[in-house]
Amino acid sequence: MTSLASTIAAELHPIRHSSIPTKVGLALALAGLADWLFYGERIGLSLTLFAIALACVSVLFNHAALDQRRAVISAAVLAAGLVPAVEELNALSFLILTMALVIALLVATNPDANGLGERARALGNLVLLGPFRFLLDARQLFDMSAFTRGIALWLLPAALSTVFVALFAAANPVIEQWVALLNPKLILEYISIPRALFWIMMLALVWPFIHVRWRRKTVVTTDVADRPVPPPLPPAAPIVSAEFLGPSTILRSLILFNLLFAAQSILDGIYLWGHVALPANMTYAAYAHRGAYPLIATALLAAAFVLVAMRPGGAAEKSNVIRPLVYLWVGQNVLLVASSILRLDLYVDIYMLTYWRIAAFIWMGLVALGLILIVARIALDRPNRWLISANLIALMIVLYGCSLMNFDALIADYNVSHSREASGEGVQVDINYLLTLGPQALPAIDKAFMLRPGTPESCLVSRRDRLVEQQRQDLTWRSWGFRNWRLGRRLEAQAARQPAG
Repeated sequence: MTSLASTIAAELHPIRHSSIPTKVGLALALAGLADWLFYGERIGLSLTLFAIALACVSVLFNHAALDQRRAVISAAVLAAGLVPAVEELNALSFLILTMALVIALLVATNPDANGLGERARALGNLVLLGPFRFLLDARQLFDMSAFTRGIALWLLPAALSTVFVALFAAANPVIEQWVALLNPKLILEYISIPRALFWIMMLALVWPFIHVRWRRKTVVTTDVADRPVPPPLPPAAPIVSAEFLGPSTILRSLILFNLLFAAQSILDGIYLWGHVALPANMTYAAYAHRGAYPLIATALLAAAFVLVAMRPGGAAEKSNVIRPLVYLWVGQNVLLVASSILRLDLYVDIYMLTYWRIAAFIWMGLVALGLILIVARIALDRPNRWLISANLIALMIVLYGCSLMNFDALIADYNVSHSREASGEGVQVDINYLLTLGPQALPAIDKAFMLRPGTPESCLVSRRDRLVEQQRQDLTWRSWGFRNWRLGRRLEAQAARQPAG
């Protein structure tokens, strides 16, 4: 377990020297804290609490520059500055607290400042120029290789996770309600121009305490100045292209995807398999109908990602961490397809069978088989040609089996036997739809006529008679087929039983 955790940590943190994204995140956190403490509120003890939080964050990022003596002095200066603000916050105590913060920062992080003049210039630069550095640094952040690398590593996982969440929201009303809470319109109701300007101002004020930079005197000696200028380094290779689909990106993606799919699987386990009551105004039929097809699209997208990420000979395919996560994710996709099949089965139980629903069952089975074959390709270390051949063989077997199936009779018999007239549940049999299925549906149509009370409508009877005539024409030697011959025998047997009944 320790080895696995260390391997994952090594994959997730290929570079450790940059803390810029963390600094930006904590700067935003401090701005949010200031919003909660100050915006629209009377200020008092809240300023002291904010100053303490700012000092703690500053120590977190600048502890390497501290030594014990300067740390003690800085803490004493800050404590002395806090006392008047705790006693009563007024203009003078506010000024003392502000000066205590900047002096404590200077003492703790700038040991090179010697003499009163240098320290005064350093404090002047911090107070006058510090608030403007956030905008300059924010522009330069995107030129930093570490920040660009971080964007590259998280761009694909975040984008695909957004797509999966959208598909899950289309398939699951509970997830849809969760996503609705993230409606930008609801967020914009709490945002105003003055509040946005307040956040920008707070970011500008706290940034110099987090990303500390002091001006250093440049001393150029004759020996250094006379040295030959070294040739410029060759330009670095683009980081984004190298990391966009590298092992670190794939690992991040798989971790996010497994968590998202686990949430969807848990909800399916609760509502589909556990039969827990659904949210208000949501029936099992609606839940099943809206869920089947988006989840199949999700499984297909997942399969495409696995094929691209686990390409033969790639670094990800050989990773001892990525391979188990791929197996787990594909397993969750197979479970997702099983849930889709159950959804469709629930829908068919209520709204009967059609050609498109049979095709959906077959398609879902092929998707599940394709996912299992992907795992087999990875586990057996086979090329993509093997995977394509295996899927084509499976497709040909399914198509050959479908050519032997009498779907017209299957649909008609199922719909009649599961109708309200025959079973007392479900919907009424749709004879108009049965008549569109052709002569193979005649036995089921006759059974539906018998189940319905009263005399059938003349238009339905005439359409049934046309199907009988079509079936008789199909028995001529030029159009003869074994299926039509069996249908004729079945109709003859059915007609022979009717007088006896």
